[in-house]
Amino acid sequence: MKKVIFIIGVSGSGKSTIGKLLAEDLNIPFFDGDDFHPESSIQKMSNGHPLNDHDRHGWLKTLNDLAKQQLSKNSCVIACSALKQKYRDTLILDILSQAKWVYLSGSFNQISERLNCRDSHFMPSDLLQSQFDILEEPKNAITIEISLEPKEIINRVKNQLEDKSEFGLFGLGVMGKSLCRNLANNGFKISMYNRHIDNVEVEVAKSFKMKFSELSKAEVFDDISDFVNSLQQPRRIMLMVNAGKTIDYVIEDLLPHLSANDILIDGGNSNYKKTKARNAYLKTKHIYFIGAGVSGGEEGALKGPSIMPSGDREAYDKVQTYLETISAKDQNNLPCCTYVGPEGSGHFIKMVHNGIEYVEMQLLAEVSRVLEALGQNPDKIANTLDSWKDSANSYLLDITTRIFRTKEDQDWLVNKILDKAGNKGTGNWTTIASAQLGVPSTLIASALFSRYTSFYKDERIQLNKKFKKVTTSKLNINTNEVLEAYQFARIINHYQGFKLIAEASNKFSWHLNLSEIARIWTSGCIIKSSLMQDLVEVFKNTTNILTNPEIIKHVNQYKPSAKKVVSQCVLNDMVTPALSEAIQFLNGITTKYASANVIQAQRDYFGAHTYQRLDDPSGKSHHANWI
Repeated sequence: MKKVIFIIGVSGSGKSTIGKLLAEDLNIPFFDGDDFHPESSIQKMSNGHPLNDHDRHGWLKTLNDLAKQQLSKNSCVIACSALKQKYRDTLILDILSQAKWVYLSGSFNQISERLNCRDSHFMPSDLLQSQFDILEEPKNAITIEISLEPKEIINRVKNQLEDKSEFGLFGLGVMGKSLCRNLANNGFKISMYNRHIDNVEVEVAKSFKMKFSELSKAEVFDDISDFVNSLQQPRRIMLMVNAGKTIDYVIEDLLPHLSANDILIDGGNSNYKKTKARNAYLKTKHIYFIGAGVSGGEEGALKGPSIMPSGDREAYDKVQTYLETISAKDQNNLPCCTYVGPEGSGHFIKMVHNGIEYVEMQLLAEVSRVLEALGQNPDKIANTLDSWKDSANSYLLDITTRIFRTKEDQDWLVNKILDKAGNKGTGNWTTIASAQLGVPSTLIASALFSRYTSFYKDERIQLNKKFKKVTTSKLNINTNEVLEAYQFARIINHYQGFKLIAEASNKFSWHLNLSEIARIWTSGCIIKSSLMQDLVEVFKNTTNILTNPEIIKHVNQYKPSAKKVVSQCVLNDMVTPALSEAIQFLNGITTKYASANVIQAQRDYFGAHTYQRLDDPSGKSHHANWI
C-alpha cells in the first residue's frame, strides 16, 4: 500500500536530514515542509516571532494536498514539525490509513546545541522554546532518539515500517469476524488468528478471508507465533474469545511470543474484577492490558459499535486511533468510544449497560403482553410500538416492532418461540455488584429473576393447573397510559443503572464521567435511545437524574398512568414485575420516613445490633432492653 511518511519534531531535530536519507533508501520522493511556508511566515520567523495556529493552517493544508497528490502516484516522505495533534489531524485529512509518523525525540539542550551550530536557516534558535511549549508528542508514531547515528535511525525506522499488520484480532467468532471487516473497511492492515482443531476448526481465518473482498490484504494465521510476529511493535492484539478461564489460557499462550510494551485488549464480556487482576498480572510482565466493553452485536461490530475501554491511559493512547475509527459516531460525528477510566472500569460499565439492557427488554416484553391483553394481535402491537417512536424511540423499541411484524408460514413467528429466556451472566454480575456496593438496582434484579422464572417452564405448566387466575376481567386502560407507564419505568431504570456506575466510581476512585458514558451510548449500542441523548446534557449538571427539573416533570406526569396500568395488571393476574418494581422503587426512594425503623428495632431485639434515634442528633448508637 502506498503511504506518506511524515518525519516530525521540533526545529533542529534532524527532520530534513533523516527525511532525505530515508527517501533515498526507499527510493521515493522527499519534500521538506519548510520549503512550502509562505513568504509572510518565513519573514515572521526571521524577525524572531513564532507562528500561531492561523499562520500554520494554510501551510498544513498545502502539505495535505501535496501528500494526496503524491499518493496518487507513489509513496513519499515529508518533513514537517507538526507539533500539535490538531496540526497532524490536518495533515492526514482523508489519508488517515496511509499516513505513518516518525517522531524524532530529543531534549531541549540537545536540540538547542544543534540549532546554535546551524547556519543560514530562517528560524533563530531563540524560538526553540516556543516550539517545546506547544509540543504534543504523537501517540502512534515510531519514536526515535536523535542521539543515534543517522544510519541507525534509518535502519530502525525501516524495520518498523515493514509491511506488517497494524492490528491483530485473536478469535473469529461472530463479533471477532465483524470487527475484522470493520477494521479492514477503514483501511487498516490486520492479522487474524483462529485456533486449529483437527476436524473441528480448520483454516477458519483463511476461509473467512476468502469470503470478503475487504480482507484481501489481511494476514491469516492458525499458529500463534506466526500471528504475533506478523504485527508491528508495540503489538496491538484484541482478544475476542469467551469470557472466563479462556481469556487466561489465551494470555498464557500469547505471553512467550510478546515483547515489552505490547498491548492486549479484551473485547469480551469479562468480569471487571478479573480484568483488574489481569491488568495487575500483565504489568509484572511489562505488557499493557485494556478491558474494553463492546456493544452493538454483530451489526454494530461491523458498522460501528460503542466501545468502553479502560486500563492504563498510556496504553489507550496507542490503540485510540483504531478503536475510535471503527466505533459508531454520535450525532456530532464524534466517536462512541472514549477512555473511560482505570483498571476494570470499562468492563464494569459494559456490565451495567447489559443490566440496563435486561430491563429495557423486560419492559418491552411486559408492555407487549399488556397490549395483547387489550385485544391487539402482533401486527397491531407492532403498529402501536411504532407510533411510540416520536416520544420513546430506541433501538430495542425498533427491533421489537420488527419482531412483531415478522411472519412464518402465514403466522407470526413470535408466537412460535418457546417462552424460556436465556442469559450469559452479565445481568447476574450486575445484580451481585449492586448488592456488594449496597446500591438498590431493583429493576435489574427483577428483570434477571424474570428470566430465571421463565426457565422453569415445566413447573409453570404444572402450577398453572393448580392455582386459579382471573380470566374474564378486562383491562380498564388505554394505549397512551401503557406508553406513559413504559416511559416512567425507563426513567427509573436509567436512574438505577447510572446510580450504580456513580457509586462504583466513588468506591473505586475511578472518576467516571457519566455524561461521556451516556454520550458513547447514544449510537452503536443496544441501549441507544432518545432518552440516552437527553441524559448526555442532564449528566453535565448532576449525577442524579431524579434531581433534574425536566426529568422530575416527566416522572410526575407519567406516574398516574404507571400506577393505573400496574394496578389493572395485578387485578387481572398479569405478570409485570419490572413495571411494578419501578413504582415501588420510586415510592421507596421518595418516602421521607420509611418502615426500616421496625427492622432496626428487630435487629436490636434479637442481635443487639443497636440503632440510632431521631431525637439524638449526635448519631450515637443505642440499645434497648426490650420487653
